[in-house]
Amino acid sequence: MIEDRNPGPAPAARSAAAAAAAAPGAALPPPDAAGQARSDALLARVAARIAAAGGWLSFADYMHMALYEPGLGYYDARGSKFGTQGDFVTAPEISPLFAQALAAPVARAFGRLPAHVLEFGAGTGALAYDLLQDLERRGCPAEQYWIVEVSADLRARQQERLDGYPVRWLDRLPDAFEGVVIANEVLDVLPVQLFVRDAGGVQERGVTVDGGALRFAGRAAAAGLLDAVATIESIAGTLPAGYGSEVCPLAGAWIAAVAACLRRGLVLLFDYGFPRHEYYHPQRAMGTLMCHYRQRAHAEPLWLPGLNDITAHVDFTACAQAARGAGLDLLGYTSQAHFLMNCGILEGLVTRRGALPDPAATSAVQRLLSEAEMGELVKVLALGRGVEAGGWGFERGDRRHRL
Repeated sequence: MIEDRNPGPAPAARSAAAAAAAAPGAALPPPDAAGQARSDALLARVAARIAAAGGWLSFADYMHMALYEPGLGYYDARGSKFGTQGDFVTAPEISPLFAQALAAPVARAFGRLPAHVLEFGAGTGALAYDLLQDLERRGCPAEQYWIVEVSADLRARQQERLDGYPVRWLDRLPDAFEGVVIANEVLDVLPVQLFVRDAGGVQERGVTVDGGALRFAGRAAAAGLLDAVATIESIAGTLPAGYGSEVCPLAGAWIAAVAACLRRGLVLLFDYGFPRHEYYHPQRAMGTLMCHYRQRAHAEPLWLPGLNDITAHVDFTACAQAARGAGLDLLGYTSQAHFLMNCGILEGLVTRRGALPDPAATSAVQRLLSEAEMGELVKVLALGRGVEAGGWGFERGDRRHRL
C-alpha cells in the first residue's frame, strides 16, 4: 500500500508488501446494493461452474471469472477501478511525469522504428493521453496508437478520454506489428495457479463450495504444476513444508504471443515482481497474492467476487526465459526508480513547475521513485527484436545479471 503524507487512508497501489493490509470485515466499507447484487450473481455462476467441474475448480479458473467474466467480472463490469475514487492507483495516474519520462525512450525508438505504439490494458487511458501529448511536444508524434483492451467498460472510458487522437482499439493482438509495445501492470492480473508444498508432496489450491460459501480446497498437483514447482526448487532449493505460493504459466504464453506478432520493435513491461530467487525465497512463505478494494489491500480473494481486484507479483526470470525462447532479445531489467531517473523524470519535474504546484509534483515523483513505495516494488523489463541494446532507460542500475 502506498503511504500518503496527508491524514486519512492512502490510495492503494497494487503491492503485496502491505504488512498492515486490511482484511475483509475489518471496517471495510460494504458494497452498495448494485455491487452486492452483481457479486451475488457472479458467486452463483462460480458455484455452478464448480458443480459442473465435479466440486472443485482451479484457482486460476476462479480468478479468471472473478476478473473477466462477461458483465460480472471486476474488469468487465462498470464502476470506478482506478484512481482515488477507485480501488487502487497506477503510476500514470499518480503523475503525468511518468508518461513524460517514458516518452524519452519511445521518441528515440521512433527514430529507428515506425512511429507506432501498441499498449495493453490501458486502464483509464491516462498513460496513452499523456504519452501522446508529450510525443507531440517533442516533435515526434505517434502515427498510430493501438490499445488491446478486453474490458468493454474501460474501452468506453478510454475512447471518451482519447477522442481526437490517432487511437485504434483491438480485441486481440494484430497479426504483425512494428514499433513500441507497452504493458503497465498487465502481467500481474493474469490468472495464477496456487500451490502448497506439504509433507506428502505438492498440492494445488482450488476453490469449492461449502454451505453456500466459497472455500479453498487442495488436491494433488497435476504434472504441469509439479514441473513448475520442480523448476522453482532447482533455483530456490527444496521449499519447506507448508510453503505456499503461485505460478503464472499465462505470463510466458502472453510473451510468446507478443513475440509472434512482433516483426521489429521494443517491448517495455512495468509490473510488481521479482527475479525468481527472490520471488520464491523461503521467507516469502505465503506467496504474493493480494486483493484491492476501496483503497484497501487484503488477502481474501474469495470475498465479494467481482468487486475486488486480484493480483500476484511477476516472476521476471520466467518472463526473461519465455522471451529468449520466443526469439526476443533481453535489453534491460531494472527498478522503476532507476528507469524513470534514467529517462529524465527529475529534469521533467523542474521544467513542469507552474503546470503543477511544486509540492504536489514533488510528492508525486517521490511516490514513483521511493524504495518504500513504487520505486523498488515495480520493475521494468525491456525486450526487443531488430533493435540494438542501449538508450532505452537502463543506462544505470541494469539488473539483467540477476535474472
